[in-house]
Amino acid sequence: MDEVVISPLHINNRLQNTPASIGILSKKDLLQNNATDISTVINTIPGVFMQSSNFTTTRISIRGIGARTPYGTNKIRAFYGSIPLTSGNSETVIDDIDLENIGQIEVIKGPLSSIYGAGLGGAILISPQLLKTNGENANVSSIFGSFGLLKNSLNYSLNEKSSSLNINYHNLKTDGWRENSSYNREGITLAGELFKKKNSKLTYFSNYTYLKAYIPSSISKEVFDSNPKLGAPTWVASKGYKEYKSTLGGLAYDFKINNHLNNSTSVFINYKDSNEPRPFDILRQYTFGTGGRTQFSGNFKTGKTENQFIAGIEYFTDNYNGNTFENLYKNNNGQGSLQGNQLTETDQKRHFYNIFSQIRTLLSDQFEIQAGLNYNETHFELTNFLPNKTSTEKYSYDGIFSPQLSFLFKPNQERTLYFSASRGFSLPATEETLTSTGNINPDIKPESGYNFEAGGKFYFFNKNLYTEFALYRMEIKDLLVAKRIGDDQYEGINAGKTFHEGIEILTKHNWPINRFLTLNSFIAASIGKYEFKDFVDNGNDYSGNKLTGVAANKVNAGIILNTNLGIYLSADFQFTDKIPLNDANSAYSDSYTIINLKTGYRFEILHNLNTNFAFGINNLTDEKYASMILPNAVAVGNSTPRYYYPGLPVNYYGSISLNYLF
Repeated sequence: MDEVVISPLHINNRLQNTPASIGILSKKDLLQNNATDISTVINTIPGVFMQSSNFTTTRISIRGIGARTPYGTNKIRAFYGSIPLTSGNSETVIDDIDLENIGQIEVIKGPLSSIYGAGLGGAILISPQLLKTNGENANVSSIFGSFGLLKNSLNYSLNEKSSSLNINYHNLKTDGWRENSSYNREGITLAGELFKKKNSKLTYFSNYTYLKAYIPSSISKEVFDSNPKLGAPTWVASKGYKEYKSTLGGLAYDFKINNHLNNSTSVFINYKDSNEPRPFDILRQYTFGTGGRTQFSGNFKTGKTENQFIAGIEYFTDNYNGNTFENLYKNNNGQGSLQGNQLTETDQKRHFYNIFSQIRTLLSDQFEIQAGLNYNETHFELTNFLPNKTSTEKYSYDGIFSPQLSFLFKPNQERTLYFSASRGFSLPATEETLTSTGNINPDIKPESGYNFEAGGKFYFFNKNLYTEFALYRMEIKDLLVAKRIGDDQYEGINAGKTFHEGIEILTKHNWPINRFLTLNSFIAASIGKYEFKDFVDNGNDYSGNKLTGVAANKVNAGIILNTNLGIYLSADFQFTDKIPLNDANSAYSDSYTIINLKTGYRFEILHNLNTNFAFGINNLTDEKYASMILPNAVAVGNSTPRYYYPGLPVNYYGSISLNYLF
């Protein structure tokens, strides 16, 4: 197996020398399934659980952190290159970026990286796809499948001595298998390098996405069991959907100051214009974020001891405007949503800065120590225009120090053991900062916690077998709870503590059977214990209950059989344990097992012109399962809570791609 190289923004670029649990998804991993749904591949990382409903609504939790978020992902920071994908509202969306335009994904589990903001859940680093060899490359691909699935992609790459270019266009459509679930996304990505010299280069990134996705919403247990194709009646009647235009852009300049000091400086913009007609109102949102980051890295000696370091500052500002309007769909003759009078208008300005540093000291050939520190200050301003008179409030959190200390023992170049202790924090989302009247609650505090972790990474059998394990224990205090008090109205409180502990194991094996056949396999398992340690909500004591919204145990496994004729076969398996649906633990989703199969044929048509045909079956056994759940769903009237987002039944896909090297 090749040595795993990680992002150059880390203090070193070898996974083996990193005293942290980092999940790596290579280009090959990302395209292993049908190259349309990122949740399938993200879930192969132990300790990471991504729930997805029809591409539209997703939630990522890492080691149970972020599991209780009602919709979407927070408590985890994500970056595309050096551009933050996490908004000032603490929301993270990574599924807009086409899988075929990603070079590698790294998932840092837990608050182990001072450099990326010390988020409680961790950080997700997405590397844009760039051509690594000199020359030109063009690729076209199509994927088609069940329920009207169709994805077309075009890609052109150029890499020269002084510059590089990668441009990608994709369009993904599906009719959906449930009521009101059609989906359409198209995007164009431009990335590359300019002014490449021996000691410097300018990197540019940009991504534009247009999306319109209809929302079937969640359903009750009774409907899930009898007819999961149905959508929630009010969402079907209003033809509710989400539509937005999103633009990312950034520049990063890297230069070598001298043999011992380097600098990387980046600036970025992030804009999103969103329209979401819902049964209870129509939500229009505009977000414009800007920021910059600069970091110095280098090395020095203290006596004979070698040291490496990173230090820098990150600044982010985010301007948000949200408006709600009446939805008059009931008076629109069955034509769906119709905008009525304006109900509310809210502006929020949020800005923060992180000052970070990390040092690696090589005490000997076998021992090293790493230490880091992150300092965060966050300020925001909230203005309410409607329905009453205009009011503006300003607020800021106390500065947060997040230290990290790690020890690494390396008996040889192929084996390492480590121990790490770190502190992290999670900022409240907008709805978690408000009272029932829509004003800022000055008593709200960020969540914070300490993480303790021990692990190891080992190569065996001439690097044909790689295995790693991690044991962790984390306690979160000032747990944020956003209590629903209206259709789209929440009130946040700090309600208690949660406890997270577990073990994660990953094994990868490369077996050259003979000169014709090679077998690759992997097993990834996570066994966790996530529970409320001290949690009283609205007079109910949930202390000792299992944490809502996450499976404590998950196992993934897969095999790939490659032949020197270009024919390949693969199979992967995922077991997900039952999930508590509410804080009282009075309802659980069922555990489930998913099996996927794929076969394909790669061959050269002409000199430098290659093609790849593939066919796959997902959910081979037609398992009925919830691909996402809505934690703590509230029953309306005499109805039962709508906890369930049904997962796809058995479905098929085929793909064809052409690649030409100039």
